[in-house]
Amino acid sequence: FGTFAVRGTPHHTTHPKTTETMAATVMSKKRKFVADGVFYAELNEFLTRELAEDGYSGVEVRHTVVRTEIIIRATRTQSVLGEKGRRIRELTALVQKRFSFPEGSVELYAERVMNRGLCAVAQCESLRYKLLGGLAVRRACYGVMRFVMESEARGCEVIVSGKLRAQRAKAMKFTDGYMVKSGNPKEHYVDRAVRHVKLRQGVLGIKVSIMLPHDPYGKIGPKVQQPDVITVLEPKEDDEVKTQ
Repeated sequence: FGTFAVRGTPHHTTHPKTTETMAATVMSKKRKFVADGVFYAELNEFLTRELAEDGYSGVEVRHTVVRTEIIIRATRTQSVLGEKGRRIRELTALVQKRFSFPEGSVELYAERVMNRGLCAVAQCESLRYKLLGGLAVRRACYGVMRFVMESEARGCEVIVSGKLRAQRAKAMKFTDGYMVKSGNPKEHYVDRAVRHVKLRQGVLGIKVSIMLPHDPYGKIGPKVQQPDVITVLEPKEDDEVKTQ
């Protein structure tokens, strides 16, 4: 790196960035959000493959000042923890080594899914294992839909596409109840999941969409009421005005 000159401009001297100055520069917000998104995507992919049989239903990452907390949601938390917490310690060590966390700065927790009938990921995995076990597509899908609707869901949609019987690929759609397809309520009320089943004849794609019920406490569904819901209040009784 030397001195260079451009016609009509003064001389500038460039200096290579040292490691000290590069370490001192704070990561921009854009880079931070991208890095967090890549970390979440890779972690979710790893846990999906590792904990598929244990009813893995998602992960939540919380960054605190002291450590990074990773909460694994699953239907069978005991299997995730393992005998005397052995498996969760193994997963912690793997995550720590892969993402270069300092010793003791990352902690994994297992959280039980309260209502697995309203969790699209859990139902998608359930349908996947039914199809891998050789159950007929129609029967497996109707079984999943019935379980979802019995769990007080407002609606359910299951789409299975691929080579179902013949060599020609096709898609089968099963629906029940009420399902919002557009607008802002779709973001709050509809839980979706996609999985792939590798069968002998080819790959099947599974999509499960569940319309969650409204819950003012936010436990089994969103607190936010749908914008098209109108509540008609009873009129108040008019008090007679006393005249003197």
